[in-house]
Amino acid sequence: MAGGNERSMKALKEVWRRAENSLCADCGKPDPDWASSTLGVFICLSCSGIHRNIPSISKVKSLKMDHWDDGQVQFLAKHGNAVTKATYEAHIPIYYYQPTYNDCQVLREQWIRAKYERKEFTEPGKQLPYSDGVKEGILWKRGRDNGQFLPRKFLLSEREGCLKYFTKQDAKEPKINVKIDVINATFQPVKIGNPNGLQITYLKDNKTRNIFVYHESGKEVVDWFNAIRSVQFHYLKVAFPIASDNEIKNRLTRKFLKEGYMEKTGPKQREAFKKRWFTLDHRRLMYFKDPLDAFAKGEVFVGSRENGYSVQKGLPSGTQGNFSWHYGLTIVTPDREYLFTCETETDQLDWIAAFTSIINQAMTPQEYASKCLDAVSL
Repeated sequence: MAGGNERSMKALKEVWRRAENSLCADCGKPDPDWASSTLGVFICLSCSGIHRNIPSISKVKSLKMDHWDDGQVQFLAKHGNAVTKATYEAHIPIYYYQPTYNDCQVLREQWIRAKYERKEFTEPGKQLPYSDGVKEGILWKRGRDNGQFLPRKFLLSEREGCLKYFTKQDAKEPKINVKIDVINATFQPVKIGNPNGLQITYLKDNKTRNIFVYHESGKEVVDWFNAIRSVQFHYLKVAFPIASDNEIKNRLTRKFLKEGYMEKTGPKQREAFKKRWFTLDHRRLMYFKDPLDAFAKGEVFVGSRENGYSVQKGLPSGTQGNFSWHYGLTIVTPDREYLFTCETETDQLDWIAAFTSIINQAMTPQEYASKCLDAVSL
């Protein structure tokens, strides 16, 4: 018996060491140490917890702590991540967002359920709930002024190229009608205080407007997210006919580069520093009094190094404004310097890294145009 166990463990390690199995099959995290004995995939601890919630589909075991018999090892050897992906990820739409280990729980769970439970990507041309160019339903939306979440009807239309929401079910006219090309959507469960929280942003008069929504169903809110990406993809295919699918995919919904609290002072740099919530959305740095504000109190354009923008650690000598946080940073633009302080050195370095990544990128013609339209300063 002992010899059999040693033989099984040796065979298991050989399969485990294959290059195809070095990343989690579902989120890409390195060095997965769990596997599904029924699907034949190697997965990380976090994804194994999601698999455990669909026991009719997947039985998970630790590669280090659990016993694997010869039959189970042979099943893993026959399958593995490459073979299983070829089946369950054979026909993923180009616009479908495939989450990584850095993404929130609802995105990763619905990705796993879409693959193995609902088998959404096993057949070509399968009709999916987010792929037909129209989506209508109820989302719970946070009120701009009172902060209460109330049910609102939303309508997404590829034909009209827009997203609408209505304050009443039978309303004839929408409260908003937003063109699809100015919309972004990003999951914000912590900020919204709901595991299915989704932040929808759009440009209004070249300023950012935030809408915060959620749905009780994780599947429904992720379907909305991918429906937005689907409509955007088809809109951009028409708008940019010579662009490749991957180029268009990279222009769909995006995460914010960095969010968090900093202190800021005014343009005279003598006022007291005030604590504000900051969001860096590519070249737009916005600040809010509250993270769930509908509108930013101010925005600043962050350009490229070749156009006179830079970020510096610390504050200029002789800075007069009172501040309670002591890890400063300075954004230098052709027009003025913007001064901020962070609570910790880690926050300071993270913000500097985020600004540096943007400043080191060359500006596009569209970004030049956006800069010319920006008129609000911090």
